[in-house]
Amino acid sequence: MRQLNPLRTLATTTALGGLLALSTLAGSAMAADAGNYPDQNVQYIIPFGPGGESDISARLQQQYFQELTGQQLIIQYMAGGGGAVGWSQLNEMGDDGYTIMGTNLPHIILKPMGKEPGFTTEELKNFFYFHYSPDALIVNNDSPFETLDDLIAAAKEAPGRITVSGSGTQSANDIANQRFESLADVKTTYIPFKGTGAAVAALLGDQVRAEWGYTTTAANHSDKVRMLAVASEERHPLFPEVPTFKELGYDMTGGAYRGMAVPEGVSDEVTTELSDIFSEINQNPEFRQKMEDLGFVLIDVPYGEMDDFMDKRRQEYEQVARDMGIIE
Repeated sequence: MRQLNPLRTLATTTALGGLLALSTLAGSAMAADAGNYPDQNVQYIIPFGPGGESDISARLQQQYFQELTGQQLIIQYMAGGGGAVGWSQLNEMGDDGYTIMGTNLPHIILKPMGKEPGFTTEELKNFFYFHYSPDALIVNNDSPFETLDDLIAAAKEAPGRITVSGSGTQSANDIANQRFESLADVKTTYIPFKGTGAAVAALLGDQVRAEWGYTTTAANHSDKVRMLAVASEERHPLFPEVPTFKELGYDMTGGAYRGMAVPEGVSDEVTTELSDIFSEINQNPEFRQKMEDLGFVLIDVPYGEMDDFMDKRRQEYEQVARDMGIIE
């Protein structure tokens, strides 16, 4: 492979009009051919602001995308509506295969259930899901709750008195709290904040007794907080001493899943090629280690398995949506 230029990224927030203009220009070019795809840089739109876990993941993927393809992954942002602003515009961005967008679960399933967010789940052509941040129940290091049983006992003794912060409503954190309350037969007071950072700050500032966060949260604040349990199938390698909810008798796994989609007009051949590229990135040992060190759990859901994956997630979220009053 020829010598590559140093990686350049676009880190400034791009206005919606600018993104659509770029997409229109790209769409006027000849549609991508899977045989030589990609032969130019690829726009990677994050439908949130910079600095979040979606952004962190994308920036780690950049290096390996360039190594595999010789092209750059250009990151841009289209924040708003908890992702809905971007997802509602995706299918207007041309079908040449040079625009991809981050997607998140449970967001893209729950949002259309509750109201009209400008898109439907089915309209999003997801081609690869690559990791999730497992839900975790987190307390401060000096919390009197040494174990999950301690917190459950306190919640049973005084229903609603245990306050728990989380990132927003109808989010992975909100769902985790709903499922936990149902499985443990307890009642807490869930307090939604605007983002994970604010939810963590509430815990560190002793505004709440616990937080619904992720393994990534615990990794970033390992000197200040500890997890009581984690909602993964197996113990996370960064936290071998922290039990899973399943170990403790609660059939609870999940978290915030992250993947990618293309406009629905992109050919299946190019969509499959994109899926294969990011699947190969996900298998890179160096990349995997970086992700695990940040607290992520890697998964591999390629384009050919996406329908089954989404169907299973939908079944899980529909019951939670009923419990939350989003649907009847």
